[in-house]
Amino acid sequence: QVQLVESGGGSVQPGGSLRLSCAFSEYTLGSLSIAWFRQGPGKELEGVACLILADSITYYATSVKGRFTISRDAAKNAVILQMNNLKPEDTGVYYCAAADPVQWPSSSWFDRTNFDSWGQGTQVTVSL
Repeated sequence: QVQLVESGGGSVQPGGSLRLSCAFSEYTLGSLSIAWFRQGPGKELEGVACLILADSITYYATSVKGRFTISRDAAKNAVILQMNNLKPEDTGVYYCAAADPVQWPSSSWFDRTNFDSWGQGTQVTVSL
């Protein structure tokens, strides 16, 4: 498994921005995918974005496309989620998760069962 540590959560007003970071440990997997999931109050866990590191392929939930960007910070061995134009419905605990994409049991990137390493989560609150 891969060790993951999230940081960068906080509170912001609607329209504001936050930058989340997911630092990951060295891994012996053949390939690595890092995804961000979130769970809002009273809501189920949902996939937000995913990055396949080897190919730089990205996936986004429809609700965040055009506002969020997932990318790699190679210098820091981390994956960044830049969140712009935040909305109250973006509120929740954000988790990063990792797995070898070749081993995904599901072809849907946002399926949580694809990921076997999880961080502790970081709170994001968007409100006036």
